[in-house]
Formats: sequence, structure tokens, C-alpha cells
Amino acid sequence: MGSFCRAILGFLIQFCVLYWCSAIEVDTNETARLFVNASEASGWKIPETLFGIFFEEINHAGAGGLWAELVSNRGFESGGLNTPSNIDPWSVIGDDSLLLYQLTAHHAFDRNKVALRMEVFCDSKGTKVCPTGGVGIFNPGFWGMNIEQGKTYKVVLYIRSLQSVNISVSLTGSNGFRTLATDNIIAADVSNWTRAEVLLVASDTNHNSRLQLTTSKKGVIWFDQVSAMPLDTYKGHGFRNELFGMLADLKPRFIRFPGGCFVEGEWLRNAFRWKETIGPWEERPGHFGDVWNYWTDDGLGYFEFLQLAEDLGAAPVWVFNNGISHNDQVDTSSISPFLQEVLDSIEFARGDSNSTWGSVRAAMGHSEPFDLRYVASGNEDCGKKNYRGNYLKFYDAIKLAYPDIKIISNCDGSNQQLDHPADFYDYHIYSDSNSVFSLAHKFDHTSRSGPKAFVSEYAVTGKDAGTGSLLAALAEAGFLIGVERNSDIVEMASYAPLFVNTNDRRWNPDAIVFNSFQQYGTPSYWMQHFFIESSGATLLNSTLKANSSSSLVASAIAWSEDDKNYLRIKVVNFGINTVNLTISTDGLAPNSFLSFGSTKTVLASSNLMDENSFKDPKKVSPVKSAVDGAGVNMNVILSPHSFTSFDLQIESNNLRMPGTDSIRKSSY
Repeated sequence: MGSFCRAILGFLIQFCVLYWCSAIEVDTNETARLFVNASEASGWKIPETLFGIFFEEINHAGAGGLWAELVSNRGFESGGLNTPSNIDPWSVIGDDSLLLYQLTAHHAFDRNKVALRMEVFCDSKGTKVCPTGGVGIFNPGFWGMNIEQGKTYKVVLYIRSLQSVNISVSLTGSNGFRTLATDNIIAADVSNWTRAEVLLVASDTNHNSRLQLTTSKKGVIWFDQVSAMPLDTYKGHGFRNELFGMLADLKPRFIRFPGGCFVEGEWLRNAFRWKETIGPWEERPGHFGDVWNYWTDDGLGYFEFLQLAEDLGAAPVWVFNNGISHNDQVDTSSISPFLQEVLDSIEFARGDSNSTWGSVRAAMGHSEPFDLRYVASGNEDCGKKNYRGNYLKFYDAIKLAYPDIKIISNCDGSNQQLDHPADFYDYHIYSDSNSVFSLAHKFDHTSRSGPKAFVSEYAVTGKDAGTGSLLAALAEAGFLIGVERNSDIVEMASYAPLFVNTNDRRWNPDAIVFNSFQQYGTPSYWMQHFFIESSGATLLNSTLKANSSSSLVASAIAWSEDDKNYLRIKVVNFGINTVNLTISTDGLAPNSFLSFGSTKTVLASSNLMDENSFKDPKKVSPVKSAVDGAGVNMNVILSPHSFTSFDLQIESNNLRMPGTDSIRKSSY
């Protein structure tokens, strides 16, 4: 019996091992089939505006980011009149025996109530001689100014003194010892506020520089509105070239701005009010963004956002404050001032240069109207007491004056019809990776009647996201494929947030990470490149069949570039196993695919939680290779945890794409 039992046991062990290995082989070699109907009748045109970007002033995205102003707190306003000792981040050069400073209400501009008074006790000669280099104040900018050799920087400041002045304006290293550029402001009469300007050409590069204003002359000087801007910005419009370039590379079809919670404020007194952000920069009062807890000088204001949209070739989506903040709100019976402010904002953007507000825009250098066609009433305010009442006031007034403008409601209409009129409804999703991936089918059963969806904020958050992981990007890609497949009912979609300065990370993750001189895209940024050609393309009918299809989502589009036709098939494999995918395309002749010009692009990495960094900015980024054997029937391999795009070039006369006149360059 002992030997028999041992034999039986050995057989069972061998059987189990073989069965287990067989099961593993089945699990790790899943199969799936994707059927694509490329006939003209099967598809529909995707909205031209499907994929865009959302800019919010969060994480110092604008102040100290996209907006190239180097001076932080340029008007000394951030402390306010109630905290006169706060000139942060300005600091003093010299001790208390040499100079005294204080904030004062003796200001240069009516809307800027604070200026800096500096009294100097030392001199170039006499009993108390100033140290070499003089005494004064310096500003380190937003965690260090990026000064580059050979580039020119324009410094503008307003000064006043009852005596002549000799002020050195310098760009130096972080400790003030190494001078990169310097010039002097020498004036005999500045008894009234006087504008002074110098152009500084850097002799060296330093990514952690500062601006110094120093003197060796005894007396009192007042300073107000100090600005330092590189001359080298995008088209001279004030946008940091490298960060603008990363936005332009996404080829966004729209830009939603300026928030987000930034629009609302914790309290209405700190909400974004557009009229305070236009006109000459030195006359803008700035405001404290109390949701994200930092001061903005509003150099990046309403006009600049409209200019940014135009420079990107993107439709502006203006999110206005509707009289509601996080903690207080205006009753509908008292909403008229806010209502007039919104109507004025539209006139500013669209009005003739002879109109009241159009003339203000023209005076700022843009005589032609901006192409403003979309506005949103508030942000995430649907559940607030006065939202519907206020919304209806805005809706009726805007439609009466501008019937072509599309109005976006904060209320979600994806599960049930709205109880108020709207052109679009806003939908936001922040969640873990599994939840976001599962929402690939979110809009499959949404009613096709009524307003369309504007997915204005989506992202994977929490531990799955890290500070920008591959896992997050794959889940988001799956969700966007669902958005694309439902683009008959989804009009627009944008990731959030867009930017983060690593020195002030208020939210994780973000699409673009930067500091004073470096930048990189997270995997979520690169994921969006796969969808650039989708806007305005033709969505083809496709069906996915798999033995474990819950981890796969796919879509197919057709589009043209440079008189060439392409079929793009995108597939997310969110599972742990390799998938053998057979792609069968119907509606095309067998020889439709060219033997050259087809490519495969893959977003993947060795670890799901891999991230990009300043040291390795493209660790997780698309990898492109040629596709051999493109045809109506193809067998391809999908790696575990990957996002793959197949761009298959087709004979021009074999694929007709209704409504796809526009030519889009490849995004890879």
C-alpha cells in the first residue's frame, strides 16, 4: 500500500503541476479579436473640439510658470495693508543700521494700495560708508530666476524720491555675489512717481538667480511695481517658450480657463474677477487665491488667456464666477452686478473695437475680436442653494445678447436629464485607476437627446497616481477611448490639472511638471498625444471580442494628413497578461493597406508605477516602430499594461472619410 500511495501521490503531483502550468499558459496568452468596419456608412465625424486642455491657476501654473514674469509679488501687495511687515519673498541687503524699510500706502497706482519705502542711512562717503555693492532689496522670484547667457531681460520699476537717485539694477546669483548683468538708474528729479526701465543682457547662466535693487546713496526711495521679463517669450506675448511648446504639442482644440476652484474662491472677495486682470500690468491689483493659498499679480489675466487660446489655435472656454464661492453666495435677486460683469466680459472678447469693452481690448493691442463661443457658469456649483436661480439669469441674458454662444451647466446630465436649459453639461471624475478605467463605458447608455457632455476634468488620483504614473495614464487612456467611442454625446474632454511647479505641489498628479528652467511630461501627458488626431476625425464602428475582455478597450478612427489616409486603432491592455490580438478590417479591398508607412506606437514600462522625472524625462513615453505586414487581417501582440496605437496607411482611393477636410500633423 505504501508504494501504491506514493505512486498515486506522484501522479497527482505531476497532474497538478501540468494543469497549473497549462492554466498559467492560458492566462498569459489571452486571445482577442477586433472587428473594424471601415466603410463610409459605419462612421460618424468626431467633434472638432473633442480633446483640449484645462488651465487652472493651481500649483503656480501661471504665476511662476507659464507666465514668464520673474518677480514674485512685484507690487509688494501680497501682505496687504494689514500685514505691513510682509514683503515676502523680497528680502533686504544690509542690516538695520544701514537701512530701514516699510510698506506704505503712498502708492503709484490707485488700484495698488501698497508701495515700499526704503530709508538708507549710509552713503558713498562720510562717517557711515555703505558696503561694497551698496544696500537695498532683492527678489528671488519664484524659487529662483532662470537667467540664461546672452538673453535680454527687461526690468521696469516705478520710483520716487525727494532727491536724486543712483540705483543699481542687477541680476545676480542666489547669494548676490556673482553678477550676471547690471545697469544703473541715475535721475536728478523723481519727486513724482517715475517709470524707469533697463535692459539687462546676461553674461552667464544661472538657474537660481535673483533681482537686486541697491544704492550707496543716503536718503529715502519709494519703490512700486517692479517687473522683470525675458524678452524671449512666445511671440512676445509673455508665455514661457518651453511650457507653451508643450501645450502646443498637444494641439488642443479648446482651452478651458481660468479654473476650477480658482474661479470661485473660498470666499467671493477672493474670486477671479476679470475686470481687475486687464489693462496695463502695473495697474492690476492682483488678488489672493484663497483656495490654493497664494498671491497672484494677475499678469496672466483674462486678456492673456484669450491670447493664449488664439496662439494655440484653440477655442477659448471662459469659466466665469456666477456669484458663488465655496463659502458664500449671492442671492438670485441680487445677481445683476455679476450678470453685467459677464456680459461685459463677452463684449470685451467679441465686441467691435468701437464698443465700450471692445475698445479696451483694442487698446491692449488686439483690435480684432477673439473667437469666444463657449462659456461656463461657475465650477462644481450645481448643489449650491442659488446655483439654478443664478444660472437661469445668466443663461437667459447671454442667449438674448449672444444666441450663438454655447453655455455649460455645472450639473451632471449623464444619468438623468437636466431640469434647466443648457448646451453642454460638465462632468468631472477623479478616482483610483480601476474606477477610472471602468468608466470607459460610462456614456454607453447615456441618453442621446438633450445637452452633450463636457468632461472638463478627469484624472486618476490617490496612491495609484503617485506624482504621475504609468498606471494612471493607462486607466485614463481606457476612459478616453470610451469618450471617443461616445463622441456623439461627448463634445469635449480635458485632463486636470495641467501644470505643477515642483516647489509648490498643491495637487497630484499633473500633466506637466516644471521648475524655473526644466520641464517634462508625465505619462498622462504622453497618453494624450495618442488622441490628438481624433478631434474632427471619423470614428469607425468596431467590436472587440475577447476571452477576458474586461481588461481591454479599443477604438478605430480614420483621418488624413498631407494627402495621406490612415486608419488608427488604439487598444489599452489594462491586464497583467499578454494578449494575441487579431484585427480584421471590413469595408476595404484586400490590397488597401500600403506596404510602407504604417507604424505602431506603444506607451509602456517595466513597472506600473514608473514615473518620469527631470533626470529621466521620457522614461515613460511613446515608443514608435514600423509595422510589417499591415493588412485587412493582422495578428499583433499587446504587452501587459500597455497602450498601443496602430497607424495603418491606406491607399487614398480606398477610404472615404466624410467631414474630415482638415489636415492634422502626426503627434508622435
